[in-house]
Amino acid sequence: MTETVKFDSLSPTRKSLVRLMQETGFGRLEGLVIRAGEPALDPPPRIIRTLKLGGDNRPRPEVAKRNFILKAQVVELFQCMDKMQNGVIAVIEVKHGLPFKMEIEENAA
Repeated sequence: MTETVKFDSLSPTRKSLVRLMQETGFGRLEGLVIRAGEPALDPPPRIIRTLKLGGDNRPRPEVAKRNFILKAQVVELFQCMDKMQNGVIAVIEVKHGLPFKMEIEENAA
């Protein structure tokens, strides 16, 4: 079972990443550097936004909320970052403002 984690409990950089995904809605983030398990947003990842023509392309409703319980996908993303510690997430695919899948860069052992 996934632990209950609230937005307010996150570090400032993790909060920024959650907001970035919420504002993106649909698309992907490319080249997100991870340092000591935290997203390094300087330089920022590249954002490729997918727009549905004639559709609702607004950010997630949680963007307007100050605090909320994180969805399981977000918690799992941060668990992966904690395990990774240092590296690059080549791509995070975002659907409905949530991480859907990711590709990570690794060196062969």
